[in-house]
Amino acid sequence: MISNLASVHPKAKIGKNVTISAFATIYEDVEIGDNVYIHPNAVIYPDTVIGEGCKIFPGAIIGIINQDLKYKGEKSNTVIGKNTTIREYATIHKGTADRMTTKVGDNCLIMAYTHLGHDCLVGNNVIIANNGSLAGHITIEDFAIIEGVVAAQQFVNIGAHSFVAGASLVRKSIPPYIRVAREPLQFIGVNTIGLARRGFDKEVIKQIEDIYRIIFVRGHNITNALEIVESEIPDSQYRKEIVGFIRNQKDGIVKGI
Repeated sequence: MISNLASVHPKAKIGKNVTISAFATIYEDVEIGDNVYIHPNAVIYPDTVIGEGCKIFPGAIIGIINQDLKYKGEKSNTVIGKNTTIREYATIHKGTADRMTTKVGDNCLIMAYTHLGHDCLVGNNVIIANNGSLAGHITIEDFAIIEGVVAAQQFVNIGAHSFVAGASLVRKSIPPYIRVAREPLQFIGVNTIGLARRGFDKEVIKQIEDIYRIIFVRGHNITNALEIVESEIPDSQYRKEIVGFIRNQKDGIVKGI
């Protein structure tokens, strides 16, 4: 159902069983999948794709031109995956020449007043709580949970299954599977509860704990710690993922204990 009081551009592509409420605005070159619910006063700007089953709450603004002063109007887009919920007054800006896109994956929850800057890539099953503020060019991997009032600076990466405590300032990248808190932000442990809830075996969780004990607890510098991990910890996909993530962070990672 499309309200007579909604503004929907004739060139927008609207799927089946879509609800667009009064005073919502849908611009041209927008594609909305099936079973999407768009609440009043939400605004979907050009070059945006909304996946099926999404819920867009009042006042959310998706795909608007970014705030990057280097942006020259290049053709870029915004893509929201399936079954993602975007709550009240969240803002998601379109990409720039860096990545040409801003993406949010499937089954995500982007809570009220959150801002996702240009060229952010958010994986699947990610939760960003109220008032999250993410600058441009940030990557958030699958199943990460970011509590409320977290601010992250541009170009940082937040690893899969990580947990970021509320009101944190993220200045360095956060490796996968860990919890971070305090100021300055630091490792406070492996996200064991989250991993157990998602079905990780106890042996896998123990190996992840052993890896991070070497990296963050024993007092080694990062280069030496990664070498020790590769010599002492049996090879596995988790070891490869953690070591690879850390080695790829040009600007470093959060502090250890």
